[in-house]
Amino acid sequence: MAAEKADVLLIGPPKPVIVNGLSGTFNLVRFPDAQHRDKFFADSAPRVRAMAVAATEERIDGPFMTQFPRLEILSSFGVGYDHVDAAWAGAHGITVTNTPDVLTEEVADTALGLLLCTVREFVQAERYVRAGKWPQKNYPLSKATLRDRTVGMVGMGRIGQAIARRLAAMQVPVVYHSRRPAAGVSFRHYPNLVDMARDVDVLMVITPGGAETKNLINVEVLRALGPDGILINMARGSVVDEPALIKALQEKTILSAGLDVFAREPEVPAELMAMDHVVLFPHLGSASVATREKMDQLVVDNLLAWAAGKPPLTPVAETPWPPRQRK
Repeated sequence: MAAEKADVLLIGPPKPVIVNGLSGTFNLVRFPDAQHRDKFFADSAPRVRAMAVAATEERIDGPFMTQFPRLEILSSFGVGYDHVDAAWAGAHGITVTNTPDVLTEEVADTALGLLLCTVREFVQAERYVRAGKWPQKNYPLSKATLRDRTVGMVGMGRIGQAIARRLAAMQVPVVYHSRRPAAGVSFRHYPNLVDMARDVDVLMVITPGGAETKNLINVEVLRALGPDGILINMARGSVVDEPALIKALQEKTILSAGLDVFAREPEVPAELMAMDHVVLFPHLGSASVATREKMDQLVVDNLLAWAAGKPPLTPVAETPWPPRQRK
């Protein structure tokens, strides 16, 4: 007699790679809309042993996970997992996985694109052509260039190192700030973020989100970056004090900003939308068909490994394998 399939709860959109990859091995259960959740938690939640989290809008915290007494593993889409209380999960014997590595080069490519667009005003120049202004006069010379700038990386993980590698190949000096020096990295490490902001011309933010980095880029950091400074945020909107950034841009405390992420996505502050000297991307970091499919497949592969009694491929630091005994 075949073993009973484990119930896996799918939270987020039914992406084909995830649905097709899980349906044969598991009993895939969709997370219901708000009006049907009481019945779901009463009838279905007690049977759920795993979750595939295909989107990051739903907060997966301790009270939420408590409603799934048999939950063993949560496979989350994306390298960032600040929407999941991984520390709580680890303390309660639940493994959390994410999807690193497969998106590293794509996000690094996007970061370089955003940096170049911001420094050289490529987006503004493209709008100038479309508006039919070029026949009247040439687009003004860009105020900034990468040729005389040092980039200060805020974070030096996998993606940070991939960005730094690209910058070094372009002969752009790189330094970085992180809580501790990164192993095997030769770039200068700054223990103090404000000191680094004072010494560089660009801050490239590529650090995890969450409580530890909330508003890390604040008034003091922006003031230290100075009137010729440029901020690029490829991390999470929460890492930057958004009102402080808006004020700095309005008052020309810094020169410009390139933003791929925002505090309350997909809502973008009207003040930022009104500024012509900033570049705004709609969270494009890993957003190519090829890379997103690889991320979806890693969500699947982590759950298939678990089902086969093997270690998950990419458990996060707070939930090492094998898991602790459940509390």
